[in-house]
Amino acid sequence: MFGRRGERERREPVLGASGAFGDLRLSADDRPTVMARERAASRAKKSSSRSDSDGGSRGHGGSRGRGRTSGKRRRSPKRGGFGRLVYWTVVLGLWGVIGLAGLIFYEASQLPPIQNLAIPDRPPTVIIQGADGKAIATRGEMGGTNVPLRALPPYLPQAFVAIEDRRFYQHYGLDPLGLVRAVFVNLTSGRVREGGSTLTQQLAKNLFLTQERTLSRKVQELILSIWLETKYSKNELLELYMNRVYFGAGAYGVEAAAQRYFGKSARQVTLSEAAMLAGLVKSPSALAPTRNLEGAQARAEVVLAAMQDEGFITAQMRQTALARPATLAKSQGPDSFGYVADWVMEQLKSIVGQITEDLTVQTTIDPSLQGAADKALKDALAKNGKKLGVDQGALVVMDTEGGVRALVGGRSYEESQYNRAVTARRQPGSSFKPFVYLTAMERGLTPETVREDAPISIKGWRPENFSKEYRGAVELKTALALSLNTVAVRLALEVGPDEVVKTAHRLGVNSKLEPNASIALGTSEVSVLEMAAAYAPFANGGVGVTPHVIAQVRDKSGKVLFSYAQESRGMVMAPPHVAMMNRMMQDVLRIGTARRADLPGWPAAGKTGTSQDYRDAWFMGYTGRFVAGVWLGNDDSSPTKKAGGSGLPVEIWSQVMKAAHKDMPVVALPGAGMDLPGGPGALPPGEVPEEPVVTGGPQRPPANAPRPGLDNWLLDKLFGRG
Repeated sequence: MFGRRGERERREPVLGASGAFGDLRLSADDRPTVMARERAASRAKKSSSRSDSDGGSRGHGGSRGRGRTSGKRRRSPKRGGFGRLVYWTVVLGLWGVIGLAGLIFYEASQLPPIQNLAIPDRPPTVIIQGADGKAIATRGEMGGTNVPLRALPPYLPQAFVAIEDRRFYQHYGLDPLGLVRAVFVNLTSGRVREGGSTLTQQLAKNLFLTQERTLSRKVQELILSIWLETKYSKNELLELYMNRVYFGAGAYGVEAAAQRYFGKSARQVTLSEAAMLAGLVKSPSALAPTRNLEGAQARAEVVLAAMQDEGFITAQMRQTALARPATLAKSQGPDSFGYVADWVMEQLKSIVGQITEDLTVQTTIDPSLQGAADKALKDALAKNGKKLGVDQGALVVMDTEGGVRALVGGRSYEESQYNRAVTARRQPGSSFKPFVYLTAMERGLTPETVREDAPISIKGWRPENFSKEYRGAVELKTALALSLNTVAVRLALEVGPDEVVKTAHRLGVNSKLEPNASIALGTSEVSVLEMAAAYAPFANGGVGVTPHVIAQVRDKSGKVLFSYAQESRGMVMAPPHVAMMNRMMQDVLRIGTARRADLPGWPAAGKTGTSQDYRDAWFMGYTGRFVAGVWLGNDDSSPTKKAGGSGLPVEIWSQVMKAAHKDMPVVALPGAGMDLPGGPGALPPGEVPEEPVVTGGPQRPPANAPRPGLDNWLLDKLFGRG
């Protein structure tokens, strides 16, 4: 019916004109267009050409082969290099988007539910006051109160925007342009000069995250930044940021920083001060003006330039600020207040438990006396420390009820926060001898009792006097005044080292003491604070005291949470023995090793101490008003250049006690009357005996050394008693 493909003529069926369907022959309109016929002809021609090229030897089968070949699908042309690049770029981009979405989803799942997120409360602040009610220090993660943005001079928040996030008011938590700019600047400069984090991202990190530098933390930071941007206005975010960011030197928040560095409120800072504050947040520890004022000023210049570039200030304002750079305000008190504040915080937790709100702690510290003590120690070490090989010192002044009026834990709190007055334990040397003599008085001896000052050997240990000379028979009051080692050791053996340890603990020494013969020479380690507490009963008539510094604790509403009530330890020493000890220790200042003590008009007593190889130099002295202890030495316990207790410690003590007793009515020492230093029997000038040190053999005798106090026959043999 149909002709074969390739024939030129086409036969069409004719059903007859008169059929039921009429004439079914194709009309001209039903035939292919000219272009269609041309395309068909062209395809046929190409198909014929391909068939011919396959070889004409196929005969009649070639026609069938050509038909099959023309019906096959044509092969797609190969992609070029650019096409492949576009293709794989799209593929990798899609996988990157999928991976990033997965990472964001995962990190978001690690955060608390967004609906439960809230700005954490500002950490509590503890304001520490002196006895006069004036603030001497603050502690806590937040050093200042929140300041509303509207209360600040406009150039202060502008300084933060200019240097930290110029597009702060244009972005939504993430600033792609700022990030690109930071990358470009860092690459071209060869070092990290700019960060890509927005203020919102920094706030998110400060409020909710740690400071670790990881991809996980960065993604969470971004998520939280977007949340913050949707929940708070730009001004609210900026206010939060400025009140939470760290400014160095323990100051959190712009108010604390302004008070710390400039001694004023953030509401009152100048343009140059504002620029310095804004510049600190980049590297608060390194740029803190308390340690790097020049670096902080240089950074402030960069901030001022950025502020001018952003149009926040004029060129004239910038030049005026550069001409008057910010400087530190004069300190409102000695840096040794830091030692007091740290000690207060250690005790506060045991008093009020977990600190969850702002507190005010009033202490027993006298700020003016604290300043005098700090100055006395610093001046003495600056003048004589190098010459004597002494690098550190500590000092405690205590009233006769145990209230600490001044405490200096080292020569510089900025350099070292280790509290040598409270925490350090050092050998007290001969300043421990009063506990030996008191134990002897309590067993019937008196200041006039005679004992032998002569060489003594205990299992190879031979304690010697400093002068290497011996006086023979001497009264105990003279032996204590001149700090004769052999007599002290004989007394300790006579009464028993165990009893000496009990006496020291009863009076207020808390440290562990070794009950051996060398205890008489102060070879067990103690702190300055507990020595001052143990000397207080001599000054107050025999009443045991508990050293304390916290007088009262109040919450932010003024409610009293704690008030110190005198925890009386009762009588730890009988009045007759108090009188004996005070008369003997007065002689230490009148004719003995502490004759350099200078406290005009006041009856005073005390005892010097020097440990082996001059490693520690002490003076513990007191009046009817105050007890003060001074220690000098080196943190590594290295020997000094013969710095003894009768020298620099006595001078420091005298300077501090003069300040403590200024304008106070004179009171007598309990049981000792009004005898003053320099009275009858005093040595002429230039003949002050030196403080003896432990010499001649091991510092501690063997544990099994004989204790004559337990054997009357041995006592008679050793001391010729009876």
